[in-house]
Amino acid sequence: MIRGSYESLIFEFRGYKVMVDSDLAALYETETKILKQQVKRNINRFPQDFMFELTKEETNQLVTNCDRLSSLKHSSVYPMAFTEQGVAMLSSVLRSNRAIEMNIEIMRAFARYRAILVENVDINKRIEELDDKINRVFEYLLDKIQGFDSNKASDSRNKIGYKK
Repeated sequence: MIRGSYESLIFEFRGYKVMVDSDLAALYETETKILKQQVKRNINRFPQDFMFELTKEETNQLVTNCDRLSSLKHSSVYPMAFTEQGVAMLSSVLRSNRAIEMNIEIMRAFARYRAILVENVDINKRIEELDDKINRVFEYLLDKIQGFDSNKASDSRNKIGYKK
């Protein structure tokens, strides 16, 4: 059973935020094989923007980035990836109370994940604004330093001190 932050179970593939079948099966306390069977029996409920099967390259990328999914490394069956809408559709296919409870938690996790992404965009924007401001101040200081050096070089006053 997977516990803790469900946001860590969300991956990005093909421009979608998704969860893989093995994680969902663990959350729903069922076998991955049973979850896949139910999906295949109701495949018309899962269009490509709700669920898709990962390619070999995508599966390798997933295994590389997530140690707990290392059992997929040598599997001949590629995992199914479910978008937020696909996860919501799973509750109509898996009718247990556990599936309903977990669906609610997963929907909340997707919402928190979206909020984190929006927050990161705001933070990046603020960092860029500060970076621009620092660059302007730095250029101003360089101009002043260069102006000071050029004034010093053109100074034709007599120097004070011992002469050789």
